[in-house]
Amino acid sequence: MSAIITVVGLGSGDPDRLTLGSLKQLQVAQERYVRTKDHPVVTWLEETGVTFSSFDEVYEEKADFPSVYKEITERLITRAKSESGGKAIVYAVPGHPMVAEATVKLLRERCPQEEIELNVIGGESFIDEAFLRFGFDPIEGFQLLDASGLSPANIDPRMHTLIGQVYDVFTASEVKLSLMEIYPDDYQVVIGHALGVDEQEQIITVPLYELDRTEGYGNLSLVYVPASKDDNLRIRSFQRLHEIVTILRSPEGCPWDREQTHQSIRKNLIEETYEVLETIDDDDPDHMREELGDLLLQIMLHSQIEEETGAFTVYDVVQELNEKLLYRHPHVFGELSAEDAEAALNNWEAMKAEEKRQKGIRPEELSVLDGVPRDLPALMKAYKLQKKAAKAGFDWDHIDGAWSKIEEELGELKDAVQGGLDPLEQTRELGDVLFSIVNVARFIGVDPEEALSLTILKFVRRFGYVEEILRERGKTPRESTLVEMDNLWDEAKAKGIQ
Repeated sequence: MSAIITVVGLGSGDPDRLTLGSLKQLQVAQERYVRTKDHPVVTWLEETGVTFSSFDEVYEEKADFPSVYKEITERLITRAKSESGGKAIVYAVPGHPMVAEATVKLLRERCPQEEIELNVIGGESFIDEAFLRFGFDPIEGFQLLDASGLSPANIDPRMHTLIGQVYDVFTASEVKLSLMEIYPDDYQVVIGHALGVDEQEQIITVPLYELDRTEGYGNLSLVYVPASKDDNLRIRSFQRLHEIVTILRSPEGCPWDREQTHQSIRKNLIEETYEVLETIDDDDPDHMREELGDLLLQIMLHSQIEEETGAFTVYDVVQELNEKLLYRHPHVFGELSAEDAEAALNNWEAMKAEEKRQKGIRPEELSVLDGVPRDLPALMKAYKLQKKAAKAGFDWDHIDGAWSKIEEELGELKDAVQGGLDPLEQTRELGDVLFSIVNVARFIGVDPEEALSLTILKFVRRFGYVEEILRERGKTPRESTLVEMDNLWDEAKAKGIQ
């Protein structure tokens, strides 16, 4: 006899719903196992003389559910192969074997590898009872979610939602917190205990905030969240944002939004980026949240313009970004390792070069200066270009070379100004001085853009102090002497205003 495992679904809990075929399989089986005896049908069957060996003790032995399910699967396979040529055993599980039953999923993966025949006989699942008891048609839109892995990202309030395996109050609390990310605290949800089981069934409607304040949770408990067409429930979703931007650009939308092109809102993208940077410098999370939203709107608008031409959608943008992040982090999502930030950056650059090769671009034939955006602010662009050149070996061995270059360029600037050279030549010499200062910044590991931004901020704050004191004296800067303002500047400096 070959090794055979037959899985039988015990149904949602009412013995009257057990099919005749399933009952016969259970009655004639020589060796029966049940995942857990904590099920009304098991109790009824044992009263009729159909006894089982259960795996309830495994739940006590293992620290988590995945370990429990793996152990049960291993024991069943071992038992099926325990005699020469194998043997036939029956394994009974609550509900339907293919609904929220991890051990059956594992058996379907393992049995072919072990040359064990696997038969699965269905049974009424808790979903069937839920449709009946809660009175909704799944064709309207329905999702079944596992309480143990519930995430707000998986929840669509437009669909009827069943959340299974709500075993206890702790799990109910986790479910509540996830749902509260989307639904208001007083949204009406339904708790179902032992649906369809005589004298045990309970259906309780409560506001969401009371979900974990209700007793009675167990192996036959679930939560039902009714569907809603209220778009406000989707206000935190990316899909809703996409819909809103699409509407704004539609013929029925906003006249201003409809008229915009990539070029007309180009400056908006730059302005919003700098407004985000300002909130970072000010360490202002509340304002940062708002400005990041404004920046995201610019990305959505540019993507929507292209979606209307059929070139790409914002979801293509998200996909390409996700693929890039996965590919360029092999030390996180792949087999490589990275002990520190430098190693991680090296992995990133290596994968970036490989991407170019896959696109038919030979990285070794490109200039080492390629990849620096043309429209970066000049100071930032100078810093990035110098870093690339230095990486290729075009650099001084010591910072002394950078100091000497500043002195050389500063002397040439003085000569150009004192010699009355034309404005363009003076401009070039000034640029050389600034470029040489960036070299020093690079050697000491300071971003010159950031350094200048800090100095500008300090200047604004100290000059603001000067204006404030003058205002208290009934004066303006134009009505004050340079000596008076210099004294106030030194006073601001002494006070530690940065």
